[in-house]
Amino acid sequence: MEPTSQPMTAGASPALHPCYSEQAHRHFARLHLAVAPACNIQCHYCNRKYDCSNESRPGVVSELLTPEQAAHKALAVGAAIPHLAVVGVAGPGDPLANPERLFATFRELAEKAPDLTLCVSTNGLALPEQVEELVKYHIGHVTITINCIDPDIGARIYPWIFWNHRRIRGRKAAEMLIAQQQKGLEMLIERGVLVKVNSVLIPGINDEHLHEVHRVVKAKGAFLHNIMPLIARPEHGTYYGLAGQVEPTAEQVRALQDACASESGETGMMNHCQQCRADAVGMLGQDRGAEFTLEKVAAMQVDWRAALAKRAAVRATIERRLAMQTQFAKAKSPIPLPARRPAIIAPETLRMAVGSNDGQTIDAHFGHAREFLIFDVSPTGMRLVARRGIDSNYCSGPTTCGDTTTVLASAIEALRDCAVLLCARIGFEPWRPLEDAGIQPNSEHAMEPIVDALLAVYREWCDGGRLETEPALVRSSA
Repeated sequence: MEPTSQPMTAGASPALHPCYSEQAHRHFARLHLAVAPACNIQCHYCNRKYDCSNESRPGVVSELLTPEQAAHKALAVGAAIPHLAVVGVAGPGDPLANPERLFATFRELAEKAPDLTLCVSTNGLALPEQVEELVKYHIGHVTITINCIDPDIGARIYPWIFWNHRRIRGRKAAEMLIAQQQKGLEMLIERGVLVKVNSVLIPGINDEHLHEVHRVVKAKGAFLHNIMPLIARPEHGTYYGLAGQVEPTAEQVRALQDACASESGETGMMNHCQQCRADAVGMLGQDRGAEFTLEKVAAMQVDWRAALAKRAAVRATIERRLAMQTQFAKAKSPIPLPARRPAIIAPETLRMAVGSNDGQTIDAHFGHAREFLIFDVSPTGMRLVARRGIDSNYCSGPTTCGDTTTVLASAIEALRDCAVLLCARIGFEPWRPLEDAGIQPNSEHAMEPIVDALLAVYREWCDGGRLETEPALVRSSA
């Protein structure tokens, strides 16, 4: 079946979804709501766990939520994390085996957080019967776990499915599951939904077969194919873990991903998957779930209208920055840095502030810095001219930052004659005020040696043509 050219479902943009865009995952956060406890199939690699805070893998959650609790949690997270872009349901069971709980959650979010992209991750057994409902709720991103298209292989992965009020086992169960998955995939593509296919690489069972899975799902229009490693440790209590099934190495996973991409002649492979928990919060690889437990969320007062406006402003800033990066990348020219040079700075000299804890690398978060190193960089050398302290840290905790009218103002005043600020990380709250003050924030050289970072930025500032001699080693007058 050929993919259609129909427009995407509303909200189906890969640009905002951390799982669908490698670029987006560096800027936008996601939230998984654990509202789906029941599952309609059994996988040999799965053991759904509740009240588990020590394992980071799919199917694990610390707290199971009601739809009301889930919607409130999403609004609270959306207020505390303004770069939140996606709310999804991925378990701990299968969302489409819990349709009432799933769609009850999305109904309230559609009213109070219409800007958030909604997505679902499913095994696909109940998918064809729920496609129209998914489209109705503008769920423009759906992930289907497809581990095989051969029932004989499927029988080695799935011991049973629960279908039409009865349990079906063996090859027949795998055959029915595969048919439903393929039908659901085709229906979603017809309706313009972006589909990501997840496949678990199981050595000795489906490792060679995944080449064929990739060919089929991409031919039918899957946007991304994510081949991820089997997690099969005995302590997790899964069938494979207890049976001693071997996990693939990172090299085996990468080789298969590269081979599939080469065979299909395209780049539609996901390479940044973190195999997240079913209650993950925050950026990929930086789970903040402990900050948003039921007890903590219940105590939060959420102004969802103000949060909506704040997310819109943050998203506009990110999208503008990404658009500029894309524009300059296409033009193959360096990104220009601010042309403002205070009068005290000599021509061809760029004054830069550096956030560093060890004095050697760009390793300080802007919000945690108590002082900044001030450098002048010119064709004649790099010179440390000052160490400037600020009154107190801008960041006052793991989830909040300080008073922008006092602490941030103090930091900006300390950097008033600098054109660039280099830090390991700079949050969204201070970014715009720094830019408005003529100071260009830059976190692209995190953990690099200070000398290398200063030289790289200076080269960009010189626009590739005016730097005729290499700056000398750092010397200090501070």
